[in-house]
Amino acid sequence: MVTPRSDSANRLRPTPRPAQPGEEREPGPSVPHAPGARSTEAIITPPGEVELATRRLSVYYDGTPAVRDVSVVIPNQRAIAFIGPSGCGKSTLLRCFNRMNDLLPGARVAGQVLFHDQDLYAPGVDAVEVRRRIGMVFQKPNPFPKTIYDNVAFGPRINGYRGSLDELVEHSLRQAALWNEVKDRLHDSALTLSGGQQQRLCIARALAVEPEVLLMDEPASALDPIATQKIEDLIYELKQRYTVVIVTHNMQQAARVSDYTAFLYLGELVEYGPTQSLFTNPVEERTEAYITGRFG
Repeated sequence: MVTPRSDSANRLRPTPRPAQPGEEREPGPSVPHAPGARSTEAIITPPGEVELATRRLSVYYDGTPAVRDVSVVIPNQRAIAFIGPSGCGKSTLLRCFNRMNDLLPGARVAGQVLFHDQDLYAPGVDAVEVRRRIGMVFQKPNPFPKTIYDNVAFGPRINGYRGSLDELVEHSLRQAALWNEVKDRLHDSALTLSGGQQQRLCIARALAVEPEVLLMDEPASALDPIATQKIEDLIYELKQRYTVVIVTHNMQQAARVSDYTAFLYLGELVEYGPTQSLFTNPVEERTEAYITGRFG
């Protein structure tokens, strides 16, 4: 049997630190923006258990702000979509949740990123353990130049998994809706798979280390419509067991797969709420302008 995910919270051992204020926000001059303070109704706190949250999070690349003073709450076992025009900071925000920005020269993070109320950027937090518990799938499929089997087994092996690798590989491929397509060719190169199959293999590889959250950075943008539909169906299934956060340029996709949607513009969180409400009755004028195609 596959060993259930373990509670390794004690390995993070974070110590909360005070949030640091970001730079002052400036609205984009070319987009409608109502005068005065932004409506508090534009950003909601979803009900239920909180999986992830940010508090006044700002991210800078060589001193230039990419994300400005963002506070957002991500609920457990839901699908959340980040939308917005290119360069709005949605992928930068996504990478903060598993500290991928640490790998970029010149990147600096201010504020807090919380995982079950633990600050992921506190001193002493193990970034590798953070990335095990908060997995990520990238825009372009990136299977290792290994067999299908070894791609899925790679993470568990280096983490010292002691159960049955055969069972774990099958379980992970089934979760990624790929098992029936590859069960007779597990020892073929992963590079022989189609683009959509490679992306689902990358999802299986991420699931094999038993994460609690799955981050997806435009996972279907390079795929054909049939492969895209399979990824969307998979997201719907995965959110029954995991928290899924997806970045997408495709607003129809966000409407189909997500429970909550966040709209970002110029690094600022403009609006965040239930997906159906945001697309049919947005609070902010800038949100309405974007989803109706007036800019972006």
